[in-house]
Amino acid sequence: MELQALPSRIGQVRRIVSAQLRYWHLDPLIDRAALGVTELLTNVHQHARPDKTCTVEIELLLDRLTVSVHDHDPRLPVAAGPGDTEALATCGRGLAMVAALSESWGVRPEGESGKVVWFSLPTPGAAPSATARPPRRVTVEQPVRRLAAVGPPVDLRRPERAPARSAVAG
Repeated sequence: MELQALPSRIGQVRRIVSAQLRYWHLDPLIDRAALGVTELLTNVHQHARPDKTCTVEIELLLDRLTVSVHDHDPRLPVAAGPGDTEALATCGRGLAMVAALSESWGVRPEGESGKVVWFSLPTPGAAPSATARPPRRVTVEQPVRRLAAVGPPVDLRRPERAPARSAVAG
């Protein structure tokens, strides 16, 4: 679905994702998928330029649910590392939360048309693979052109951009 990443729409997308997962009988994934899509859409709302238009996709293939958000900003997100965020900071933990709740996540640059940020969750009953690892940060594929020419990287730790309370309704 294509939408503007505005607070009122983020809650609506969360409800749509939850309803689709119920339809697929994947109720155990609802909380993690809803939280993950909320974090990705909040990042679009707070940081994406030139506009807040994005596309959300959920895909169920075999034993894996993948949620992805495509926006038109080619700048790649910068995830805060351990200890990078102050204890009382109101922002900067979104991608760390996505990493913690998912099996894997990553960012795929799409040249001038923006980027896709995604995460995947194993479906209930999926047999763990012999090579299963704990959640990890996925390596970003190299963009076609250098990002420095596009603009500075987005720093998700900037407190001046963070609201004092949640901007997500619902």
